[in-house]
Amino acid sequence: MVTPHAATESEICAELETSPEGLSTSEAKRRRKEHGPNQLPQPQQETWWQRLGRQFADPMIYVLIAAGVLTLLMGQVMDTIVIAAVVIINALVGFIQEGRAANALDSIRDMLAPETTARRDGHPETIAATDLVPGDVVQLSAGDKVPADLRLIEASNLSIEESALTGESVAAEKDTAETAEDAAIGDRSSMAFSGTTVTGGTGAGVVCATGADTEIGQVTGMLSEVEDVSTPLTRAMGKFSSLLAIVAVALAVGMVLIARLAYGTDWGELFLAAVGFAVATIPEGLPAVMAITLAIGVQKMARRNAITRRMNSVEALGAVTTICTDKTGTLTRNEMTVRRVITAAHSYEVTGGGYDTDGEVLLDDHPADPDAHRDLALITQVADLANDADVRDGELVGEPTDGAIKAFALKTGASVPAERLSEVPFDSRYKYQASVDKLADDTTRIHLKGAPDRLLARCSHQLSPDGGTEELDRDLWEEVIEKLGADGMRVLAAAIRTTDSGSGEISTDEIDAGGFTFVGVWGIIDPPRDEVIDAVAQVRRAGIVVRMITGDHATTATAIAREVGIDEGRTVTGAEIEEADDEKLRDIVREATVFARTSPEHKLRLVRALRANGEVVSMTGDGVNDAPSLKQADVGVAMGIKGTQATKDAADIVLADDNFATIGAAVKMGRTIFDNLQKAIAFMLPTNGAQGLVILVAMLFGLTLPITPVQILWVNLITAVTLSLALSFEPSGPDIMQRSPRAPDTGLLPGAAIVRIVYVSVLLGGATIAIFSWLNAEVDMDTARSVAINALVVGQAFYLFAARFTTATCLRKELFTTNPISWLCVGIMLALQLLFLYTPFMQAAFSTSPIGLNGWLISLALGVVVLAVVEVDKALRRP
Repeated sequence: MVTPHAATESEICAELETSPEGLSTSEAKRRRKEHGPNQLPQPQQETWWQRLGRQFADPMIYVLIAAGVLTLLMGQVMDTIVIAAVVIINALVGFIQEGRAANALDSIRDMLAPETTARRDGHPETIAATDLVPGDVVQLSAGDKVPADLRLIEASNLSIEESALTGESVAAEKDTAETAEDAAIGDRSSMAFSGTTVTGGTGAGVVCATGADTEIGQVTGMLSEVEDVSTPLTRAMGKFSSLLAIVAVALAVGMVLIARLAYGTDWGELFLAAVGFAVATIPEGLPAVMAITLAIGVQKMARRNAITRRMNSVEALGAVTTICTDKTGTLTRNEMTVRRVITAAHSYEVTGGGYDTDGEVLLDDHPADPDAHRDLALITQVADLANDADVRDGELVGEPTDGAIKAFALKTGASVPAERLSEVPFDSRYKYQASVDKLADDTTRIHLKGAPDRLLARCSHQLSPDGGTEELDRDLWEEVIEKLGADGMRVLAAAIRTTDSGSGEISTDEIDAGGFTFVGVWGIIDPPRDEVIDAVAQVRRAGIVVRMITGDHATTATAIAREVGIDEGRTVTGAEIEEADDEKLRDIVREATVFARTSPEHKLRLVRALRANGEVVSMTGDGVNDAPSLKQADVGVAMGIKGTQATKDAADIVLADDNFATIGAAVKMGRTIFDNLQKAIAFMLPTNGAQGLVILVAMLFGLTLPITPVQILWVNLITAVTLSLALSFEPSGPDIMQRSPRAPDTGLLPGAAIVRIVYVSVLLGGATIAIFSWLNAEVDMDTARSVAINALVVGQAFYLFAARFTTATCLRKELFTTNPISWLCVGIMLALQLLFLYTPFMQAAFSTSPIGLNGWLISLALGVVVLAVVEVDKALRRP
């Protein structure tokens, strides 16, 4: 088949066996049976029970389930109930909190037109868009959604907004001329793509692709093929859980065999001890603590206008090494703005952004007065009068480029009273607009604005520096235009000519006759958001590389990248990406920071190449063309205001304020969450280590168990839901955004934390055994166990104070001021422990007894010792 955008009108009609009059109804029905409906395929979605089942897919949960089954078979009903409660609560927390991106394809479908006007049997007919077939001829007018991919055969001043597909901020002007075979999507001016919107003019096109074969259909195909990416935390927790489960089971089996062979212990007692050991060594509260920590981060980010759809994504953003971002609407305002005004006399700078009129026009850094500068006054008149746009309170009514120069005119403060007598509207065929205006001094003047090459061809003179006229210096203006273009600006030119036409009527023939005076040019750009420059600098200080991936032209992309502070690297075009295989692309992405004229497939390949290089990738975007790459990235971030619904549904995080700076705040939050999770794990594991050590030593040496399995579960739960939770509220460290990102394959815990876990486990476990052994000879077993348990819990409370500060000492005022929640959690823990020790119901359920003052003094003594040992260790490790 011929390539539609590169074929002539007659070639595409011949290829599809149609004509400008369209198909007959009978032929359309035949083709519909052959091609099927013009709609996107329905994806298979995950059911709620599949989603619930995934919550149990964790090695630690497997061990707990096995322990619950064993206790049930052995008649230990209370143990079974407590274990089951832990497993079910963890699963429900994950089930409720987890977000899914399954609605992305539905959102893209909503972009498609429900009805359209097609030529059937030689006349226009309104039909359902799903009934379109290749060869149909579709009529387009302003406001229409394009219902399929069309090769245009008619175009009258036709412009189509394609930013959702191409990323360009300005509506694309369309015509019927064929384009190059290798033209990027944004350069295919002879095509109208499904899901885009007609913003002006009229046209007609032959349907050359429907349903999944359209450009937007290919995007949905890529989206459905992209598998969900696990986050660094998920991968690290998976390895950690597997290792912990294997170690726990191996030690339990070894313990049972040794105790049976050495002491002939009864199998029932052995299995109960094995269950107790498994319960002791598995931190069953860890999944809940992780979910709660992430949920707290989600809530904090929501207050910062970042809506998190998957909990792990907040932490994952803290691990990113590369942020890939779209340009239009993400780094930029998606509002055209005049930045430079150049005449033969002066070069003016224009401040302010978008359609806000609060900026100024500056000459040599001082406000320029149009009354003192005739060149500025005249170019302001052209901007104001040859213009159909209106700007009110920062809002645009009309075409973006017209809005940009209208805002410029208002910034000058010049009043241009005039009566419009006639006009030539803008048309993409001749690329200019003219108005005939009667000015306050009764002069009648033609004000002309448009493409610089078209105006230069119609001018014989230019405005001279002294305010008069002189012969046109075309070389000068071509050099100016080229320089502005190299700076990424779109250039628009202004010209004037007085006329003595009494009626004021004007036509294109009169304009094409020439004789105009060239006044100057405007340099127009979609400027960066005010906050983006600082935000990019912040994430770069955090060791993160920012890369721009856009559908816009290379010069514009490079200019914006330079302005916002993206590190200077290679600028790579879509054509280069197309030519590179996957291995070559991996080399390209190592050194390139700007990727221009990219298609949705290019963006997806770039993200995959970066991830193949070991990068943790965040992709930011707002258009449908960004959706597949957002889903493929480790963290997909969508713009909430100007982003399409499909992009939001495919993303992990949605920025409610479309503010790139919010990403910096999210990175900081993600790093804080990981720090706090590390602290929580390093805090929880000594409890499990101590309990496991107690049971292991007791079984290996034939001793009475100092703590029963159900008491172990109590200790695990009370420390997890109170003390461990306190660490979720720890504030960010002062240097958190000056660190380099952690390596993706980094373990969950650093070496120093592992060493601390070992010695605190030995300290707490040894003390628990010693306290029980000493008291068991003095008091009854339940009381001895109660004091031992209480000492373990109080020791953990003191360890919490030390664990809040990884390297710094806790003996300072920040212990009391930076995390008041920690003191509340300690208070709740003590209240629960009092219930555990002193209420009859809890005494009956857990076989405990009340303890006296001596028991509390023993517990406090152990707590002080633990705190002192950890603080000495931190002091020795500090440089």
